[in-house]
Amino acid sequence: MSTQGMWSSGTGDTSGYGGIVRQPQWPVGEPPPYGGWMDGAVARLEELVEGSIDKVVYHRKELTIHIRREKLAQALQALRDDYGLRFEYCTSLSGVHYPQDSGAELHVVYQLQSMTHNRRLRVETSAPDADPHVPSAVPVYPAADWHEREAWDMFGIVFDGHPHLTRILMPDDWSGHPQRKDYPLGGIPIEFKGAKVPPAEQRRRYL
Repeated sequence: MSTQGMWSSGTGDTSGYGGIVRQPQWPVGEPPPYGGWMDGAVARLEELVEGSIDKVVYHRKELTIHIRREKLAQALQALRDDYGLRFEYCTSLSGVHYPQDSGAELHVVYQLQSMTHNRRLRVETSAPDADPHVPSAVPVYPAADWHEREAWDMFGIVFDGHPHLTRILMPDDWSGHPQRKDYPLGGIPIEFKGAKVPPAEQRRRYL
């Protein structure tokens, strides 16, 4: 399935209405070797938490381990605590919405850093729109607290076990999750001193 919109090639139009069409390419899992410490890290994680790895993607010299969500909490604990891994720090956590990824439309991406070994690792898990639940990383990485609140606020991902999963950017009574691909682009009736914000395509004209 092709996607349309976003940036136009060769023009100054950055409005998202340039009509560019592209075919998305989903990352494909690859077998080892990946090189250096990465082979040992993947093998060690699979040894510690059997059946946790869905696939491994090695792209542009970066390693991404896709973890099954039912094994996520155990895998994060092992990545943090095992001496050979020791990814003590979660630098960021973000949500992603892929409507075309049937059965796994919502993704959560974790950027981990090992201060002990000076290494970086990306971990990813997914959940379907129909069941948007993912185990919270806060018990393992307390710094993930506000990141998970933002992912809930923007994408509607429910982090089970989070100590206080509330909106962090939008008002508490806001309806919907603004960074989902199916969220309306403009046209939301927002009042500011008597003014209303029209849909984006009505606000500007590109000649």
